[in-house]
Amino acid sequence: MHSDALNPREPASGHSADAGTASTPGANPVVTMHGIVKTYGSLRANDGVDFDLRPSEIHCLLGENGAGKTTLMKILFGLVSPDAGEIEVQGQRVKISSPAVALSHGIGMVHQHFMLLPNFTVAENVVLGSESNFDLRFRADVVEARVQETANRFGIGIDPSARVGELSVDAQQRIEILKLLYRGAGVLILDEPTSSIGPKQIERLFATLDELRHQGRSVVLITHRLSEVVDIADRVTVLRLGRVVRVAARGNFGERDLARAMVGADLPPRPPRKPVPPDAETLLRVRALEVVREDGNAALAEVDFAVRRGEVFGIVGVEGNGQRELAEALSGLRSPSSGEIEVASEDASRASPRELHARGVSTITEDRLRYDLIADMTLAENLALSDVAGGRISSGGFLNRRRIRANAVRLLAEYGVSPASPDAKAAALSGGNQQKVVLARELSRNPKLLIASQPTRGLDVGATNFVHGQFRKLREQGCAIVLITLDLDELMALADRVGVLFKGKLIYVDDAIDVSMEKLASAMAGFEPVAA
Repeated sequence: MHSDALNPREPASGHSADAGTASTPGANPVVTMHGIVKTYGSLRANDGVDFDLRPSEIHCLLGENGAGKTTLMKILFGLVSPDAGEIEVQGQRVKISSPAVALSHGIGMVHQHFMLLPNFTVAENVVLGSESNFDLRFRADVVEARVQETANRFGIGIDPSARVGELSVDAQQRIEILKLLYRGAGVLILDEPTSSIGPKQIERLFATLDELRHQGRSVVLITHRLSEVVDIADRVTVLRLGRVVRVAARGNFGERDLARAMVGADLPPRPPRKPVPPDAETLLRVRALEVVREDGNAALAEVDFAVRRGEVFGIVGVEGNGQRELAEALSGLRSPSSGEIEVASEDASRASPRELHARGVSTITEDRLRYDLIADMTLAENLALSDVAGGRISSGGFLNRRRIRANAVRLLAEYGVSPASPDAKAAALSGGNQQKVVLARELSRNPKLLIASQPTRGLDVGATNFVHGQFRKLREQGCAIVLITLDLDELMALADRVGVLFKGKLIYVDDAIDVSMEKLASAMAGFEPVAA
């Protein structure tokens, strides 16, 4: 294993990841986008957007789901063609018709889902498409030396011979950044780069971005995490409904006013919640649970926990430590190799997803396009999936289409899905709006047990606040909730008890009231939590 194959060098003396002062106010922009318009049918994703990026700047792009921020950056990277508007690079008007053209102008993009080949080495992934096949096959030492030199120049320590499939998520992310630097990119666009990594990994990523900033690179960061914006951004642009509603420089924004700009109103205060009665019924019990992956390696080992009626048990850990396998085992998507799962005192160790649904279990998986949605079906059809399986909206073998559509209209409006058309295909929606459809279906069933894995990944602050409110409502109604998340703010906002998974073991469990961020960060890194 090469778990340390990528370690960013510490920022140069005097620079920290939250310095945020590298960009030069008034400097000529390296990129200017003016009057950008992009329309999809009746939806105007970008409505005359102006955006600019300065030298040595980290510029955060914020907005609710459907606000147009990812569309804007896809236009800059040549993945989407604008209907109107102009783009200038270094003061020269350009037409960016493809990612290859964008790269030729020094613009690169790191997508939320990485474009890496796991069986290739770091060096092979970095140079793929930019070197000849002869170099890749017969001059591996030369290629690795070139990659090593680029990594050293930008303060990214690597083992260029490491296999990518053996590396951690944050290491793979830095390989994607290195790919762009190797190709000479001076502008890097990062789409939700912290959605799958923990606090220590976020620190390393921000140290890398800070080093790039001080070496003259410019970064556009798309994120929903406002605390990160305050930590790292030199400037912020906020989009709402396809239009720019705010541009602010460091020192002139905070989490609260950014949230207000995104949503258009103040978020409601978090309501107080009652403690879980100690004698509350146990709705989920897991004993000595073990799960083996397809490659024969253990994913979970001797996992024990219980969740009571009206309790939220939050589970956190750096991605790849068994969270996915735990969620799949609890949801009936994966059979455990040993151990027991009980739902309301009945054995559910080998229950199918349909059987669990019939017992009042709702599930939100982390892979919505694999398990939660059928991309080519309409939103109305996707919202009715569990009802169809349960025979609740059919008679004599015929579906009640009118009832399906009416239910969809209600849920799409209630959960703020955009576009709110029951006839729209799930594939046409943004990732955040697809997630809202899943949440609408699963939470509206009033489950007695909810297994939720990364439920707000990709959601904006307003949608996240709404979902958290729905979770609290379910909790007050007596639903037991297993919340598996990478968002520590979400964990602390919702959980009554907290558990940390590390290398497939539940190494730390405590009441949320006794947990600190320092304890969580230490446990997620595999260390004994530090004293408060």
